[in-house]
Amino acid sequence: MGDNIAATNHHHHHHQVFDVSIDVPSQNGSKCFDDDGRLNRTGTVWTASAHIITAVIGSGVLSLAWAIAQLGWVAGPAVMFLFSFVTYYTSSLLTDCYRTADPVSGKRNYTYMDAVRSILGGAKVKACGLIQYLNLFGIAIGYTIAASISMMAIKRSNCFHESGGNNPCHMSSNPYMILFGVMEIFLSQIPDFDQIWWLSIVAAVMSFTYSAIGLALGIVQVAANGAFKGSLTGISIGTVTQTQKIWRSFQALGDIAFAYSYSVILIEIQDTLKSPPAESKTMKKAAKLSIAVTTAFYMLCGCMGYAAFGDFAPGNLLTGFGFYNPFWLLDIANAAIVVHLVGAYQVFCQPIFAFVEKQVAESWPDSYFLSKEFKIPVPGLLPYKLNLFRLVWRSCFVILTTVISMLLPFFNDVVGILGALGFWPLTVYFPVEMYIAQKKITKWSTRWMCLQMLSMACLVLSIIAGAGSIVGVVNDVKAYTPFKTTY
Repeated sequence: MGDNIAATNHHHHHHQVFDVSIDVPSQNGSKCFDDDGRLNRTGTVWTASAHIITAVIGSGVLSLAWAIAQLGWVAGPAVMFLFSFVTYYTSSLLTDCYRTADPVSGKRNYTYMDAVRSILGGAKVKACGLIQYLNLFGIAIGYTIAASISMMAIKRSNCFHESGGNNPCHMSSNPYMILFGVMEIFLSQIPDFDQIWWLSIVAAVMSFTYSAIGLALGIVQVAANGAFKGSLTGISIGTVTQTQKIWRSFQALGDIAFAYSYSVILIEIQDTLKSPPAESKTMKKAAKLSIAVTTAFYMLCGCMGYAAFGDFAPGNLLTGFGFYNPFWLLDIANAAIVVHLVGAYQVFCQPIFAFVEKQVAESWPDSYFLSKEFKIPVPGLLPYKLNLFRLVWRSCFVILTTVISMLLPFFNDVVGILGALGFWPLTVYFPVEMYIAQKKITKWSTRWMCLQMLSMACLVLSIIAGAGSIVGVVNDVKAYTPFKTTY
């Protein structure tokens, strides 16, 4: 499977070399190819960490202050530590699944799905694929909405500033979603995950920029209040009813789970690493480093946001500072969010693109429409290879996500559902099952029991979080007409 894609990728330059490297049985059949006949991988601990940080510190960080406000000063940080520990533990189990059977010379799995297929097989593969691609699809929609909200925040803060606060500046989010969609149509024509290494770095810088601004504004706000707001048990019963508090606490779990959901693309990231040393070793280091960084960061942003706003912590931290001065600082933060989401959208959509294109190429290998590539000279760069099918399919995909975003613009609840849906199966269940199969852990042994208990506990968390988010959606739908959202 991997070979045909590689073959189609390298078809035009060095077919000769390619065939040679496949036929030579020795490990290093050719200097510029890895043991599977693909071009040499060059990734290091640092590039992998940058990829993970980009994937993790997404728009998830912005809802953390709200999540901690629901849970309070005791449970909030505790839940966050719990999720970061579970994510780190299961992703280190997952790194051992990149190669089947042997961690150094086993057959490589290029994607999460490949790993599930070669280690577990059967119906589990279908289930995994469905959940994974649904999850990525949902993230694409969530990012479209988050980006449009940030673009609007910039426009509104300037409008507010000009009118001296007299004009409420209501506006529709649709034009901004369409604008974001148009940008993504252009960017989605860039083939391949690793051809966008600079995108990851730009996005990582951006996510630090806006999270740091959110953090700084939180600290300034705390200083202005002269005290830490908030309570040990979270939002008080007067502000919301007893039942609301329970549902909102559940939804907070979903938000925190979503903030850590990246195991989906872990194997794709691992596939960019060079070896030796064994990829799984490098990846464990990268996972440790990046999860430590993101957790520290999440704690700071979430706790400072809660300290600043107390019970009234907003669902999106940066829209909650109202329209205070320095308004240009908020504009910079929101612009950074938009730039980051433009990149992150691609990072999460590339696996969907690759999957569909591979399926189609396998079904109709001889089709002119599918396989013909036109070279378009780009001044100063390599010629761009235009493929008609890629152009049409990727554009349609982006248009679909944009339309859905316009239909359901309160997507942070829906993303809560997706976070809850994706968390247990993808971050916990499959890594645990694959690890048990890989390491041949015997049933009912202590190790097996512990892993199963972890899995069960996370399933319960996922169900609770999903229920909380669904209640959130139901409440939003009551007061809503499609395509009509104004803020």
